[in-house]
Amino acid sequence: MNRKLFSRNTGQILSSEITPESIYKQRRQFMQAALSVAALPVLGYSSVLAAAPEYDIPTDLPRYAGPDWMKQKIAGAAHNAAFSVKEKTAPYYHAITHNNFYEFGTDKRDPARYAKSFKTDPWQVEISGAVAKPGVYNLEDILAPHALEDRIYRLRCVEAWSMVIPWLGFPLADLIKRFEPTSKAKFVQFQTILDKEQMSEQRSSFGTIDWPYVEGLRIDEAMNPLTLMAVGMYGNALPPQNGAPLRLVVPWKYGFKSIKSIVRIHFSETMPETSWNITAPDEYGFYANVNPAVDHPRWSQATERRLPATLLSPNIIDTLPFNGYADQVAHLYKGMDLNRLF
Repeated sequence: MNRKLFSRNTGQILSSEITPESIYKQRRQFMQAALSVAALPVLGYSSVLAAAPEYDIPTDLPRYAGPDWMKQKIAGAAHNAAFSVKEKTAPYYHAITHNNFYEFGTDKRDPARYAKSFKTDPWQVEISGAVAKPGVYNLEDILAPHALEDRIYRLRCVEAWSMVIPWLGFPLADLIKRFEPTSKAKFVQFQTILDKEQMSEQRSSFGTIDWPYVEGLRIDEAMNPLTLMAVGMYGNALPPQNGAPLRLVVPWKYGFKSIKSIVRIHFSETMPETSWNITAPDEYGFYANVNPAVDHPRWSQATERRLPATLLSPNIIDTLPFNGYADQVAHLYKGMDLNRLF
């Protein structure tokens, strides 16, 4: 996996600035709605459209059992109330049909449409960099010593919509300890699979992101007890469109930090570049902590639309600092200027 991870592209039109065709065709219907959407983020239209009557989604969508070797491990997962919010979870069909996974398309429904045949077994993860035990490991071996937990987390998208989702996973800290980072390991970088045959957007000449998708955390963020390596949701294996078979969940940060379909975990002494920060550094910082006091350049972050929602019942709520997890994580940023280091 000695592929080039990063390059900077300039002069590209951001996909976030392009209205998806499906939205354009429906615009006249929504212009007749009594509720004004003028204040909604440009990227937020899809979250409203997905909840409109003409986009009703059947509730009997398939659950994903995962490979045979994973079924028993998932069945044995225990609920961890200490790391779970007591809020109403989003309906399953919302969580698997309304998400961002740009490798399969930029519309919120594209991942569910185009990831159906995404092959996630067998799966390997490379551990590299400043660790005592580097190597390429089968996912079975990655999961073998870890008991899975069911945790209910808030998910806050930078586009100002949110959900509450029950995840199945284990603490990233437990995984990190196994591979014994050296004293030089100050940051952890993650990489999504690069597979142009399965992921159509990676073949596109008009894409926003320089694939593969990469993300990163400071080592103390990665070791925080909240940081989860997830292999399932809603009591089952992760669906392909939600980042199967292995994804990160960092609930106090905007959703784009929770990278999907991970194939590489790299430990480094220096801060790694990350995909959205490379693409639009003035809009997406390395830290990406949920912060209602720091607006996105094109919309406010003070409130969010908790899904499910409709045009006439948008379910707007106040956004909480660190997405409501300040007690557990605010100490990580003591003395930092979070307006500048966004």
